[in-house]
Amino acid sequence: MRKNSVVTFLIFFFLFFSFIYSQTVDEIISKNIETKGGLEKLKSIKSMKMTGKVFAGGFEMSMILWAKRPNMSRMEAVFQDQKIVQAYDGEKAWQINPFMGSNEPQEIKGLQAEDLKDRADFDGPLVDYKKKGHKVEFMGKEDLEGTEVYKLKVTMKNGRVVYLYLDTDSCIELKQSTTVNYQGNEYLVETIFGDYKEVDGIMVPHFIETKLNGQTQAQITIEKVEFNIKIDDNFFKMPAKEKQ
Repeated sequence: MRKNSVVTFLIFFFLFFSFIYSQTVDEIISKNIETKGGLEKLKSIKSMKMTGKVFAGGFEMSMILWAKRPNMSRMEAVFQDQKIVQAYDGEKAWQINPFMGSNEPQEIKGLQAEDLKDRADFDGPLVDYKKKGHKVEFMGKEDLEGTEVYKLKVTMKNGRVVYLYLDTDSCIELKQSTTVNYQGNEYLVETIFGDYKEVDGIMVPHFIETKLNGQTQAQITIEKVEFNIKIDDNFFKMPAKEKQ
């Protein structure tokens, strides 16, 4: 009898704290969405264009990023008068990179394609995460360079695990990290978000930094953000290769 009581208590304890953590996650996400402008406002944005500059390897490049619901994106950067393109059309990832020996469009597969697909999610992983098949877990609080943050573990539908670090006051994203395995080696990939500014009622980061194993790889400064511009779906599709 006593044993059954202990088992019952443990089951209740587990379920209770699972409920508490679930409530915490949903409350954090709700505040995150509200800080960014609110769900209705976010859903009213159908397309976006960002113009800015990329600083990488001691060089500066102009950059334009287009995105369209539900999951299309295209990025163009110009370096030494050569245009680099990376895009995802909702089904296929592709690129044009003359610095890899060809000006022809090439399909991207594997890990890089999965990354482009995840980043093409117009609202990000937290909005409607249950409908998308993601799982979000509350991992507690941490210190991020002097700022207290909530740490959330997001297990994507495809199995990829991403950690989000949200400011405890505003619940807005300050950092994202994930571990990738490439050719038998593991790499820590981090993205830092900062310099948030309001654009048409939406909070948008105007500074983005990417790190690999703690080393800065690129810094992006956003100079202009435009919402609900007209973009044809074909703009995101891989063009046909030129006939020889």
